[in-house]
Amino acid sequence: MSKVTYQWLISENELSDSFVTSVIGRQLPETFATLLWQRGIRDEEALENFLHPSLEKLHDPFLFYDMDRAIERVQQAIIENQKILIYGDYDADGITSTTILKEALDFLGADVEFYLPNRFADGYGPNQRVYSEKINEGVQLIITVDNGVSGHEAIDYANSVGVDVIVTDHHELPEQLPNAYAIIHPRHPKGHYPFKELAGVGVAFKFVCALLDELVVESLDLVAIGTIADMVSLTDENRILVAFGLQAIRQTERMGLQELIRVSQVVPEELDDKSVGFSLAPRLNALGRLSDATIAVELLTTFDEQKAKTLAQEIDQKNTERKQIVADVFAEASQKINVDNQIHVIVGENWHEGVLGIVAGRIMQQTGKPTIVLTKLVNGVAKGSGRSIESFDLFQTLLPLKELFLSFGGHHSAVGLSIEQNQIDTLQQSLNDYVLTRGIHFTGLPLRIDGTLKIEEATVPFIKSLQTLAPFGMDNRYPKFLFSEIKATDNRLIGAEKNHLKGQLSDGSASLPYIAFQFGSYLTDFSSDNLSIVGELTLNSWNNHVTPQLMVDDYLIKGSQVFDFRSKRQSLPPLNVRESIFISFTEKKIGDKKFQAETIHVRNEEDIAQLKQKSYKEVIYLDCPSDVKLVKKVAQQFKNAHHYLVFEATDDAYLDGLGTREQYKKMYQVIKQQQTLDIRYKLDELANYLQIPKKLLIFMIQVFFDLKFVTINDGILGYVEDVVPTQLEASTIYQQRKQRIDSEMFLQLSDIADLKDWFFS
Repeated sequence: MSKVTYQWLISENELSDSFVTSVIGRQLPETFATLLWQRGIRDEEALENFLHPSLEKLHDPFLFYDMDRAIERVQQAIIENQKILIYGDYDADGITSTTILKEALDFLGADVEFYLPNRFADGYGPNQRVYSEKINEGVQLIITVDNGVSGHEAIDYANSVGVDVIVTDHHELPEQLPNAYAIIHPRHPKGHYPFKELAGVGVAFKFVCALLDELVVESLDLVAIGTIADMVSLTDENRILVAFGLQAIRQTERMGLQELIRVSQVVPEELDDKSVGFSLAPRLNALGRLSDATIAVELLTTFDEQKAKTLAQEIDQKNTERKQIVADVFAEASQKINVDNQIHVIVGENWHEGVLGIVAGRIMQQTGKPTIVLTKLVNGVAKGSGRSIESFDLFQTLLPLKELFLSFGGHHSAVGLSIEQNQIDTLQQSLNDYVLTRGIHFTGLPLRIDGTLKIEEATVPFIKSLQTLAPFGMDNRYPKFLFSEIKATDNRLIGAEKNHLKGQLSDGSASLPYIAFQFGSYLTDFSSDNLSIVGELTLNSWNNHVTPQLMVDDYLIKGSQVFDFRSKRQSLPPLNVRESIFISFTEKKIGDKKFQAETIHVRNEEDIAQLKQKSYKEVIYLDCPSDVKLVKKVAQQFKNAHHYLVFEATDDAYLDGLGTREQYKKMYQVIKQQQTLDIRYKLDELANYLQIPKKLLIFMIQVFFDLKFVTINDGILGYVEDVVPTQLEASTIYQQRKQRIDSEMFLQLSDIADLKDWFFS
């Protein structure tokens, strides 16, 4: 059995007949009943709300605890012309939160300024030094957006000098809340707000709606960007906000957002959740990762067309720079992975602090284990970020270890921390112990499969209908489908580095084009007859012709597989060195320098017995044994492996054969006539005279010697008088060569289908 990375989770649900009827009654494919049921949509009301999001379904912002108190304080500040500071955050969520609150306060005529902390100079969240500086400049009210619930020290300072702080936030609540004037948070312990999963920008939006006493639809474009970027649950209110926000982005009049869309090479009419998540949001996030995010707010609020173009280009350049830094750090960090660690704590020097979260996420995806990536600073401190898999709460795991940290914060799947360098080993050991003592097993990242389809069902109309479920995101993933027991044909490598696969999937009655990014090294696997493939259905447009296409996520091959590389050893695919073993049945060196895997010489069953203690996923048979049974016995030791058949001949036994009776007779006559021959020097001459290949001649002489027809002393071949007539077949050497020829004929010339049957029979 073979699969790439993921732990497959196939949903099994017992749907109610009435729900299926409701779905079909809405002119949707019956498959949608399962898709919706898995998303918690299980009655008529929920179905209506999901399929037709409505702004009227948004909750009353005054349901937030402290909302009345907070709004009254802001109104007082505006009336008294008090200077207000918006203290934001440097990511896309914080940038959009800051922007919409600033626009609302500007509209009300408030004396307002904003501050986005610098990741490197100020850190995350309220900073006492910055608060002090701003208060000294005349600030009389501070409003945080997308931060604040952990800002005890800075907020206590503000209180001590008579400045109120209103916190609007959505991050994990600490055991003790800060002593702020008001805390607007969907999970406030004294609150009863109906929806708990708003992003920071969602909370800021509700605050603005309460402040202006109306639904501020002009801000929905930014709400959608911040919500998608922060990867919160796209259900309930978030689904409504993003659905209408995406419409607003497509028609936005913000010059800065128009220019950001342009440099991102997104077609406005085709803009969707993926466009935001993979094009717009990363560019906004790049600013805070590398430098100062302030210009992002300037971009989103400017009415100057030229300024918008300049700022958008600057942001795009920062994103390009960020990509290269990520690639460099990821390459170095990957070399430091210790597979024995249960949770990876990877430490480097001079790594850019702003990209460590991205790198941690990529390593987590690659290894299936929670990962923390740190960089050493000059003051003996290491600082970095962690990312975790869906089933493991990294924040709660690290919380009991908070005494080790100089700073720490985050949530279930993402954390930030700093730690003294001499405590890193303690952290690593503590995390390993935590996982081992609790019997936790990281069996790969979950791949949630929404259902099984036949290839004939993957039609253009069906794929178009999937957009009914959009927008997609957390808790409403784009559907992934399983296609079982199919065959991949026309497989070919594509891409500049030939690291992607493209071809056709077929079940005998229908076909479906597929593309598999980063699957180039699995080309051989895709030639198997019994594939199961999971992926996302998309539409491929070319010359106004639209066709279905499957974007492959993972694949599965049941049972052991045999791959034919006879006569084409140089075409062997890239192999996982640590999981591969080369089998050679001779003492001769077979192979190639590009193959660094272990080579085992198998000469008899005792050698095979030693293989019982080893476990490999790929077994490569380099040459042919004299006895084909040895091949079969090796295969039995690795029943679940992939078997690559090279079976290279180490001599010309099969080509030269055993020698004919006429050749033996002619050679015997020459030996009898000469009586003695110095075969050290006369062998080539004798081979030319007899017109017998040299290797075959040597074998024939060995047969005569074995039958005592001749003697050999110090390289001198001697004739023996009065020998007892004996059949050539009586020679052990003759029989061994005959067996080798039979072996080579079977292993090299058999049809691959017959060989596969023999392998596993």
